[in-house]
Amino acid sequence: MDLGLKDKVAIVTGGSDGIGKATALGFAREGARVVICARGTERLEKVAAEISEQTGVVVKPIRADVTSPDDICHVIETTVDIFGKIDILVNNAGTSSALSFEKATDDDWQEDLDLKLWAAIRFSRQVIPHMKRSGGGRIINITTPSGKTPGPASVPTSVSRAAGIGLTKALSKEFAADNILVNTVCIGSIKSGQWERRYGDLRKSDDSLTLEKYYKNVGKETGIPLNRIGEATEAGDVIVFLASDRAGYVTGTSLNVDGGASAVI
Repeated sequence: MDLGLKDKVAIVTGGSDGIGKATALGFAREGARVVICARGTERLEKVAAEISEQTGVVVKPIRADVTSPDDICHVIETTVDIFGKIDILVNNAGTSSALSFEKATDDDWQEDLDLKLWAAIRFSRQVIPHMKRSGGGRIINITTPSGKTPGPASVPTSVSRAAGIGLTKALSKEFAADNILVNTVCIGSIKSGQWERRYGDLRKSDDSLTLEKYYKNVGKETGIPLNRIGEATEAGDVIVFLASDRAGYVTGTSLNVDGGASAVI
């Protein structure tokens, strides 16, 4: 199936690991030119080289902290300088931060909102003019099902993700006439570096625990109907599809990629 992504230019934030890496690889396989940004320069450059080697497509790594407005400007300006346009933005940068309400400090709230909500707002604000000039574009915001059904001890992430879902709907309404389609993918438990770091901590007290066994345990213990954690490529493929011509009549929607775990559609 031709997704119509050849020579499109995509920015993927948090592109050096997990879902971001899988998404960047998916775009490159479809012939899109890709910019990935993250805070860790060494890993970022390594991932960009790996994807370029696998696909033969240009992947540009740009070191950036998405909580910094100046860094966001640098990513946008560098992308336009190199490729001349921006067609796709995937606001993927983020980490899990689930605390009880009484324990969450002002700093916890601010850090989470800066990373997940304000970064998406600032990136979107800057790419939309470029998309308008190109005759349209795609923005995909990565959120979580907890933004729809917050549980106990789930702040600030559940609240910042709910705001991201609201931002998605608002932008989709405002920019539909410009052919800028905006959607959100609500991600559940997906294999990533975050999970592997948790595994590393557990293995200190149980050196018989393998990563495969750990992932199986998490899949069972967290009540995922499919009884397993998802692969990063399973999320990445959905994101790539939403950015494609094949999803040209899809905007303002949220799509759960969570193995059926969410209580709502």
